Amino acid sequence: MGRILDRANEIAEEAFIAASGPGGQNVNKVATAVQLRVNIYALGLPPRIFNRLTDIAGNRLNQAGEIVIDARSHRTQDANRRDARERMAKMIEEAIKEPKRRAKTRVNRVGKRKRLANKKAQGEKKAWRGKVDI
Repeated sequence: MGRILDRANEIAEEAFIAASGPGGQNVNKVATAVQLRVNIYALGLPPRIFNRLTDIAGNRLNQAGEIVIDARSHRTQDANRRDARERMAKMIEEAIKEPKRRAKTRVNRVGKRKRLANKKAQGEKKAWRGKVDI
């Protein structure tokens, strides 16, 4: 896992852009927002991790195969840079984590009978809700 995160930090490209929103003069004159781009093809991930990462990235993944993360919640470049890198690391860690396999369960005979009896009772209850003929 550490190797993949190190590789992501090596190939990540940062661009500082002007942030929007409130902040007065600071917003107008300082480019504090960070746009972090990591090419997922350059990471060299195994197919299963690669597929999970593309699912997790969602609309942050562009046509060029780059995950683009915008960080603009802090007032300083350094804080936004840290935030963007932490978010990227979380995304990669989540993709590396193998999902738990769901164990199939079987309903026993008594459980099936109970379920069917409950369905029958619900059906009868709803049957009484129909139109009333006088």
